[in-house]
Amino acid sequence: MDYKAYIAARIPALGVEADELAATVTVPPDPALGDYALPCFKFAKILRKPPAAVASELAAAYPVDDVIESAVAAGPYLNFRIGKKGLARETLVRIGSERENYGVSDMGKGKTVCIDYSSVNIAKPFHIGHLSTTVLGGSLYRIYKALGYRVVGINHLGDYGTQFGKLISAYRRWGNREDVERGGIHAINDLYVRFNNEATEEMEAEAREYFRLIESGDAEANALFEWFKSLTMAYVSAIYDRLHVTFDSYAGERFYLDKMQPVIDALREKGLLVESQGAQIVDLEAYGMPPFIVLRSDGASLYATRDLAAAFYRKKTYDFDKCLYVVAYQQNLHFKQLFKVIELMGEPWAKDLVHVAYGMVSLEEGAMSTRKGKVVWLEDVMNRCVEKAAKVLEEKNPNLENKAEVAEKVGVGAVIFGALYNNKIKDIVFSYEKALNFDGETSVYVQYTCARAASVLAKAKEGGIAYMDAAICTPNAQEFELLKALREFPDVIVSAAKNNEPSLIARFAVDTAQKFNKFYIECKIMQAETEERRAFRLRLTDAALVTLSNALTLLGIGIPEKM
Repeated sequence: MDYKAYIAARIPALGVEADELAATVTVPPDPALGDYALPCFKFAKILRKPPAAVASELAAAYPVDDVIESAVAAGPYLNFRIGKKGLARETLVRIGSERENYGVSDMGKGKTVCIDYSSVNIAKPFHIGHLSTTVLGGSLYRIYKALGYRVVGINHLGDYGTQFGKLISAYRRWGNREDVERGGIHAINDLYVRFNNEATEEMEAEAREYFRLIESGDAEANALFEWFKSLTMAYVSAIYDRLHVTFDSYAGERFYLDKMQPVIDALREKGLLVESQGAQIVDLEAYGMPPFIVLRSDGASLYATRDLAAAFYRKKTYDFDKCLYVVAYQQNLHFKQLFKVIELMGEPWAKDLVHVAYGMVSLEEGAMSTRKGKVVWLEDVMNRCVEKAAKVLEEKNPNLENKAEVAEKVGVGAVIFGALYNNKIKDIVFSYEKALNFDGETSVYVQYTCARAASVLAKAKEGGIAYMDAAICTPNAQEFELLKALREFPDVIVSAAKNNEPSLIARFAVDTAQKFNKFYIECKIMQAETEERRAFRLRLTDAALVTLSNALTLLGIGIPEKM
């Protein structure tokens, strides 16, 4: 139920539309004041009465019922209390019937969202810097799908550039097929690093020639490139599986090489393309931005050109209602330029392009450089987290079954949650100790809460206790706080999509887990004072487990049954 809308519909006419009135209803900072509040300052001007007088008159006239059990004036505010038993019934019945679909809606039905994320580079391993774009994009993919949108996940592969000429040169000098097949992506990267460490002018020229051969369609050069690509995709697919991330398209930069010219022609026809020092640019000085370079002085395209072509291709192919680019904030200017150019071309869908900027994730090891070989591989971070998780689980529960499987869910989950818990724009320094803290604001804490709830329900099942159709009791303070949190979950998903901010779901999960654990500690479940109250609390425990599991699933985090 939308309580704000319900409250607004039962307030006497105040000279504003019901939707506007509902938007005015807020949640008091102190729960002791009430569950919702209506500030009366705005209406005081309309009615020409003091705000406190308006609140008092509205309180006297408000028709309380089972849904809203009280309406009390407190100075210039009208505070409302929800009917506890009615809220409990509505929440538990809905969660009990919807289960894994709790929070799912069809608000996005008939609409398409494209999400460009991860965008790995061919022939380079995943490093920690790719973590945020990958898990942030993956979570947004699931969030929009949960809201009924058609979602197209796009991995805009970095598969074009002179670095592939360098790689072929390095392979021909120092590599052999057997060693590269055995070493995979890391063997390729070692060759690339060695080339950059030892490169001479002659080697650089050779690399440029190999890249020219790739571009011109040379069979041997392209066969090597495709081999490097296949090794890369096998490697990244395993990482994606562990992170529970999927894609619908792997169209990378090379895919758009033959799709640039129509866009370049359109720019020229519209008088937007001008020459500057031999290069072809779109002048954006009037908009406070440097020029958008479309073609270099030698006629070569840039990744900006290919991004432009990709935007037009995606609109034509998917007819998106929104296209998200999950890319680090260092690219803020690039996307402002890109979107402005499309707007200047007269395309109304320019407003539907969104740069979902995020901060960087780093470890104490410091800055990374693929060329110098100083880099923190994401797989190493995940493996180390899983190893540490296994040790912690061994200490806490030596007899735990499927320990390796649980450690994988806990360790990888900690890495994902570490990147998603804070507001996406913040830089993050990843800490293994903090990420695996059973008592902190972590995925481990939420997973452990799920395992605790599952354990209680398993004991009830073993004892033959039925609870899913149990009578609804009037909830006490702890039960009511947990119920209010569970009821908010569908709205949290909508807010997460509206703001492209999965951290809202991560923080909801921690907050709800805290409320469940307070309920667990302060309210005896299996030893409740009556059988009716015991069944009610078991039903509430089940609802908490369903909701927390759904929240973790949207983040891409597994839920162990036992820990």
